[in-house]
Formats: sequence, C-alpha cells, structure tokens
Amino acid sequence: MTPLAQERSKLTDRYQTTVPRGVRKQLKLGKGDEIAYCIEPSGRVYIEPMRSGEKDPALAAFLDFLEADIQTHPERLRAFDGGLRDRLAGLVGEIEIDLDEPLSPEDE
Repeated sequence: MTPLAQERSKLTDRYQTTVPRGVRKQLKLGKGDEIAYCIEPSGRVYIEPMRSGEKDPALAAFLDFLEADIQTHPERLRAFDGGLRDRLAGLVGEIEIDLDEPLSPEDE
C-alpha cells in the first residue's frame, strides 16, 4: 500500500515529539487533543484521534477485569451498607455535591 504522505518527527531526550503538521491536519487534531496508539503484532503502529465518547482503553480493561472477577467469584460481592456511607460522608463533611451539575470549565 502506498502511503498518502510520509511525515517525520524526532524524539527529544525525554522521548517527546511533535506531531507533524500534516498529520495534525489529516487527523483534525488541536491543542489538548488526545491520540491513541494502536500496535499490530507485526510491529506497525497507527495513531488515531481520541474523540469524546470513545472508550478509555485503561478503563475498558479495568471493567473487563471486574466483570471476570465477579463472574468467577460472585460470593465476594457485598451490599453497600449504611456504615460505609456514613464513613464516606465523614470524609467530605458538610460539602454539598450535585452529581447532575455540569463541571466548571477549569474542572473539565
């Protein structure tokens, strides 16, 4: 397969690099955007933009682990009791939390 274009970048002493302009343009990347690295068994690496709503690979792996553990050991499940709720409430004191309230721009 003939590539559409070839771009290069150099690693710094801290293994950092700048995504070349042509790649940023093709992937429609902007400042603060995230990219995912997809590695094939052959060693070929692709980068893809992470768009909002996409799965976080670390979270997906953790949730898969939890699911397998629950299926393997259902006897380990425990009901959420009032004592734990009270202990957690003691950690935050009188702070009111509205889980439906949108985050402020600095918290996003």
